[in-house]
Amino acid sequence: QVQLVESGGGSVQPGGSLRLSCAASGFTLTTLDYYAIGWFRQVPGKEREGISCISIVDGSDGSTYYENDDMRGRFTISRDKVKNTVYLQMKSLKPEDTGIYYCAVQILDSGSWVPFVAEEYDYWGQGTQVTVSS
Repeated sequence: QVQLVESGGGSVQPGGSLRLSCAASGFTLTTLDYYAIGWFRQVPGKEREGISCISIVDGSDGSTYYENDDMRGRFTISRDKVKNTVYLQMKSLKPEDTGIYYCAVQILDSGSWVPFVAEEYDYWGQGTQVTVSS
C-alpha cells in the first residue's frame, strides 16, 4: 500500500516562506511507469484545490503544472528521486494561503489526464497545516 506523509507546515508571517515535504513509502516511485504526484490544499470555506503537480514517466520528471499564475510565481514543486520525496517551496505567503496542504498520487495510463481533479487521485497523505498570520 502507498503511504504519503507530509511535513514542513507551520505558522509564518505574511511574506514568509515554507518548504513542504511529501515522503512516499510502501512503494518506490521509480517502479511506476507513469504517474503524477502533486499538492492540493484545503482552505477554510473552500473546496480542495490543486496547487502544483509533476508527471513522472519511466522514472524521469515529465511536465510540471501549476493551478494558476499566482501559484506558479510563488510556489515551486520539485522531486528527489533518491529520497522518494516531493517538495513544495512556497514564498511570499499570504494569509489566504492558510489551510491544510495535502500530497497526492495519481496513477496514469497512456491516455490523457487532468492535473487538478482531486477525485482522480488514488492516494493521499494526511495533510500538514500551514498558517499565515501576523
